[in-house]
Amino acid sequence: MTKLTETQAIILSAAAQRASNLAMPLPKGLHGAAAKKVISMMIGRGWLEEVDADLRKNEPLWRETGDGHGTTLVVTDAGLLAIGVEPVVVQTMAAIRTHAAQPPAPKPATPRAGTKQAQIIALLQRPEGASVAEMVEATSWQAHTVRGAISGALKKRLGLPIIAEKVEGKGIVYKLPA
Repeated sequence: MTKLTETQAIILSAAAQRASNLAMPLPKGLHGAAAKKVISMMIGRGWLEEVDADLRKNEPLWRETGDGHGTTLVVTDAGLLAIGVEPVVVQTMAAIRTHAAQPPAPKPATPRAGTKQAQIIALLQRPEGASVAEMVEATSWQAHTVRGAISGALKKRLGLPIIAEKVEGKGIVYKLPA
């Protein structure tokens, strides 16, 4: 195992425990010229690598590049080996942490048979589609309720690709593509 200073060991150990092996943020009290000296030495030895920071993920910046972007520090495989950690173990732990942080996939909503919503879907599946008046007649709902069901329950919750087109003499006709 390579001889490390206490600061180097702290930086590498903390990074091995973070997602994506980020070395940032640095330990408290390490900033300015001291931080630059330690990090430069670690980059020179191949333990750290400077990579573009993903600002959408709010990754902490090591330095700004001047064009609205910045860089962050990532531990390399050599840096992990310097503290006695196998890179495969770190990658596996990072994958486990990432998987645990993700919420379970939502169950797709399915319409129940025999409901007024199912009646509207059946009308929309016809080749000629259906107007709001036809859906009102079939469901005994008011027009605003039918339009709300189309935009809310059918389009948003069920994700149905409903098309609206103006037909002369009939008004706006809604239908599902074949």
